[in-house]
Amino acid sequence: MSTDDPLTTELGTRSRAGIRGFRVGDGPRVVEAWRRSLPADPITRDRFRSLVLLDANFDPEGLRIAVDGDRVVGAAYAVRRLTPLYGTDLEPRQGWLPFFFVDPVARGRGLGRRLLTDALDWLHGHGRTRVDFSSYTPNYVLPGLDAAAYPEAAGLLSSLGFRTRYAAAAMDRGLVGYRLPAEVARRVDELVAQGYRFATPSDDDLVELIALAGSRFDPDWARAIRECLLAGAPPDRIVVARAPSGRLVGWAMHGAYASTDERFGPFGVVEEMRGNGLGGVLLHLVLERMRAHGAHSAWFLWTGERSPAGRLYRKAGFGTTRVFQVMRRETTR
Repeated sequence: MSTDDPLTTELGTRSRAGIRGFRVGDGPRVVEAWRRSLPADPITRDRFRSLVLLDANFDPEGLRIAVDGDRVVGAAYAVRRLTPLYGTDLEPRQGWLPFFFVDPVARGRGLGRRLLTDALDWLHGHGRTRVDFSSYTPNYVLPGLDAAAYPEAAGLLSSLGFRTRYAAAAMDRGLVGYRLPAEVARRVDELVAQGYRFATPSDDDLVELIALAGSRFDPDWARAIRECLLAGAPPDRIVVARAPSGRLVGWAMHGAYASTDERFGPFGVVEEMRGNGLGGVLLHLVLERMRAHGAHSAWFLWTGERSPAGRLYRKAGFGTTRVFQVMRRETTR
């Protein structure tokens, strides 16, 4: 936008934008400002409503809104647990910043720093001395910061004391023309001959699956499985594996998040059963089902590129599309 653009000139000559909590009527303007500010990661009103406004932990004062006149020119979302993710743990020291943005026409005057400082102060006022960007569950927008897409944001977070904890890789692969690899089909036959079973879970199986996901992997995975099925997802999105003893030892699935059929996961094999090809078999059996349902691709947001899971995905033809930095800031009271 040119420097003589009327909107830029008008905003530049006004007093500094004010910052306040979310109010009725802000939602559509926040979504429009988000689209202008984060064109690589646009959002719809429906997604904003689901991820933010209907989140059990949403506090209107935590969504800090920058306004210039009647125009929303930025936002920073601070959240802390009001409802436990599981059990009774409210994680009293922990806070999150799932997203922030500044409208392009309002940049260059320190508004991003003011917004983030304001959001951090709000969290600190609620006793949160550890703040993560942006790995908030259950409703994270992205796993972390894509520094390649938003280098200015990376510099700002770093200057405010955020440090990278680890990197999360988003991956995908095309499914047009996909066929179950011959070596995978052979391994399925070998495992079945040993007594392993691969199947769509029955209603009764779901009880054990959700318990396994929550106790051996991640409580948020258990929540995602339960909620997608309650929302009407068919169980044939899931393949479970049982050992010769009959014990459930792993599963893979697609469509668990926001009814997005092409989104793969969650996916897990219990640690003591890894190394015998179960993970690759489950992965490919679900890819085969996805293709049968007409999916053109499979994608997910979060794995370690150099982790065993990352290597398994690469072997299956997945490639990295983006890398996110999961960042944390810790302070004393």
